[in-house]
Amino acid sequence: MKKLIGKLVLKLMGWKVELQGDVNNLNRCILVVAPHTHNMEYLLGNLAYWSLGKKLKIIIKDAHTKAWYGAIVRGLGGIGIDRSQKNDLVNFVAKQFAKEDFSLVITPEGTRSWVPKWRKGFYHMALAAKVPIVLAAGDFKRNTVFLGYKIPYERLETVSFSEIMQEIQDYYIKYDITPKIAANWNPNIMGTEHEATNKEN
Repeated sequence: MKKLIGKLVLKLMGWKVELQGDVNNLNRCILVVAPHTHNMEYLLGNLAYWSLGKKLKIIIKDAHTKAWYGAIVRGLGGIGIDRSQKNDLVNFVAKQFAKEDFSLVITPEGTRSWVPKWRKGFYHMALAAKVPIVLAAGDFKRNTVFLGYKIPYERLETVSFSEIMQEIQDYYIKYDITPKIAANWNPNIMGTEHEATNKEN
């Protein structure tokens, strides 16, 4: 049923999904979603996953999963986490992947506002859980959800963090993604410090 609903709603909204790579890349991964400038991106991501028959989850405060509407939140992929566990989020994620297969949504910008560079948590989560990183983006100019580009776990083990970040940055630049709120997107995900180091070298 979700598959039909996902396809129908995306069609009514005038959106399409462009799959990049094998659909099974979505079975078990850290799903990096960017640009993150509006809540609409989560809705589109959910619909895209529904249309492909894949399982998508997101970490949220457990107050939402324990509330009277908690069943709905969990049904939409919410994984509740207690505030006291936030300092050990990497291990918390690894334990979730030990239980089942799914894609875990992470927005490395950490906010819908403009940020100078990305946070590193998604990278450490993928290493701890021994899962690949898969990239996703909602393009509001082309009304397209790009989904499925995979950075294998084996590559995460063998190259540096900066090389992984460069690969991700090149991806978003290549596809020239147009976010919902353009002013809130910084495509230089590695930050100005990285730029300064490159200029010195």
